[in-house]
Amino acid sequence: MTTQTFICIRWGALYGSEYVNTLYGMIARNTRRPMRLVCYTDDPAGVRPEVECHPLPPIDLPPTHMWKPWRKVSLWAKSLEGLTDRALFIDLDVVITGDMDGFFDYAPEADFVVAENWTQKGKDIGNTSVYRFDVGSHVEIYDRLMRDPAAVVNAYPNSQTYISRMIGPKTYWPAPWCVSFKHTLMPRWPLNFVKPVELPADARVVCFTGQPNPDDARDGRWPARGLKKLYKHVRPTPWIAEHWRG
Repeated sequence: MTTQTFICIRWGALYGSEYVNTLYGMIARNTRRPMRLVCYTDDPAGVRPEVECHPLPPIDLPPTHMWKPWRKVSLWAKSLEGLTDRALFIDLDVVITGDMDGFFDYAPEADFVVAENWTQKGKDIGNTSVYRFDVGSHVEIYDRLMRDPAAVVNAYPNSQTYISRMIGPKTYWPAPWCVSFKHTLMPRWPLNFVKPVELPADARVVCFTGQPNPDDARDGRWPARGLKKLYKHVRPTPWIAEHWRG
């Protein structure tokens, strides 16, 4: 049986090694086939031994963007250490709640499958929290950025818009599989103060874009400041504790 390859990328201090370890545990509990998790990181200390750690792929970015999500574009290089063909990329700040094998079975003819961005429906922009790709299939994404990093980062608001525009028409995951905690599940104000966030039965990956992070939402915290405290609020979310663990 073919081993399914999952990958993640971690740099800096925003997410500790426990996020990688938790991601591994969530994947392992939700796959029936052989799997591996490859992590590209600048600091493998504390990462559980089952995870294959490799150095961050090289990339040239303006100093203002070197530690932003633009670094993920490095995964579109012609080759990646430890990888040869198809892989499923997953951000560290997700909660896996359902079967992951289907992400490898879905649309096998596609060399790129991604979640449709929840805040830009119909604009053909993917959210790169969860995407499947073939290593080396769209080298132009990396090569164009490397030719003129400043011009590219100034031309696009973020890396996922850049990737989406470079690839063009694309295949999206079934909408129920990948949902946004904040944009799909969160009750609208003022109901967010009284209603807990419910988990749909058919959700497989819950993505946490921006704030709150999974541990904040689990405990009913929203690290908002100033006037945002008047409407940024989340009730404790017990199902996160059930799924978000190593």
